[in-house]
Amino acid sequence: MTWRSVRLRILLLVIVGTIINYIARNSLGVLAPQLKQDLAITTEQYSYIVGAFQLAYTVMQPIAGLLIDKIGLTAGFALFALAWSLANMLHGAAKGWVSLAAFRGLLGMAEAAAIPAGMKSIGEWFPDRERSVAVGWFNAGTSLGAVIAPILVALVAKHWGWQAAFFVTGLIGVAFAGVWFRYYRSPAKASYVSPAEHAEIEAGQRPVVASATTLKAIAATPRFWAIAVPRFLAEPAWQTFSFWIPLYLAKERGMDLTHIALFAWMPFLAADAGGILGGYLAPFLQKWRGMTLEGSRIAGVALGAVLMIAPGFVGLVGHPMAAIALLAIGGFAHQVISVLINTLSADVFPKGDIAKANGLVGMAGWTGGLLFSLAIGQLADKIGFAPLFACLGVFDLIGAIWLFAMRRHLIVKEA
Repeated sequence: MTWRSVRLRILLLVIVGTIINYIARNSLGVLAPQLKQDLAITTEQYSYIVGAFQLAYTVMQPIAGLLIDKIGLTAGFALFALAWSLANMLHGAAKGWVSLAAFRGLLGMAEAAAIPAGMKSIGEWFPDRERSVAVGWFNAGTSLGAVIAPILVALVAKHWGWQAAFFVTGLIGVAFAGVWFRYYRSPAKASYVSPAEHAEIEAGQRPVVASATTLKAIAATPRFWAIAVPRFLAEPAWQTFSFWIPLYLAKERGMDLTHIALFAWMPFLAADAGGILGGYLAPFLQKWRGMTLEGSRIAGVALGAVLMIAPGFVGLVGHPMAAIALLAIGGFAHQVISVLINTLSADVFPKGDIAKANGLVGMAGWTGGLLFSLAIGQLADKIGFAPLFACLGVFDLIGAIWLFAMRRHLIVKEA
């Protein structure tokens, strides 16, 4: 893949959409300390607001994937992007935790299409050998959006209020929806791709037997559960980072909105590095260690799971910057895991099922994230955040062991 490749331009478009999606998503977490004060929201009520997004996102992911597979990426993702942008703007009209939770649920329904759409576009446009690299850069968009959000949202909120912050981050998404609808086409329909590059893409994609075409049939396959369980155990970490770190820094480390803007982005910058390097790790292991395609993904997940032990020690350090450093290692590790699990969903399902399958895998992950966020809401004020952070590393170690046990027969020899 060279800088002249059309698929590189497609990847850049997907990354931009992911960044915008995560700026909108992470706006709530940045504004949480101020919203709790202005709208008289308790920690428990805040967990319900977060939970409304997570529940809607969880339920909607396979449905969004099904719709995108059915109506196509061009119109489908543009409509979802427009919907999440308008829902984000509505946040500025919230008068209390109930209305904020309702708007948050609408946002979750619309944003559920982002990852299935991104994975489907990569499945369409990239040969197998480049796919994990492409997913790594795609996943970096999630982290980069989380890096930008504290700075952009805090800056707008400080000058024009938190209502304006929701409006501005939503307006950016409206512009993206128009660009996506105008430009994105599948390789077979894109007039801007050369015959040579189209042939290279087709030749580089191994055929995957289409054993499932419905959500029920996909969920009945062992390969789905091999990926879904580790995703269920890994997602609580990312949900905690996205929605709870600013509140943790305010509550237990005494930071105000300005300090949160200065430091809360650091774990997400490390996550960017993890997402990108995780994508390159798999081809490195294939080339230099002779691993199979799937074996290289599983080895990377295991490495990330070991590194996820770091945020478990957050409660044992006294200096706020030491805590942020441990959270940064966790961000790096999680994105290594996320990239490779998402890549596996594109590896083991046919192109026609990628969005549906990834949506179901995402549903499993967000179920884990939802349950853990509700647990934080119930326990954080009673026991503090430290024991909850300690759980995250244990979850990923269990997930890595499960993945190895379920797919070990493909580590030595490809199916």
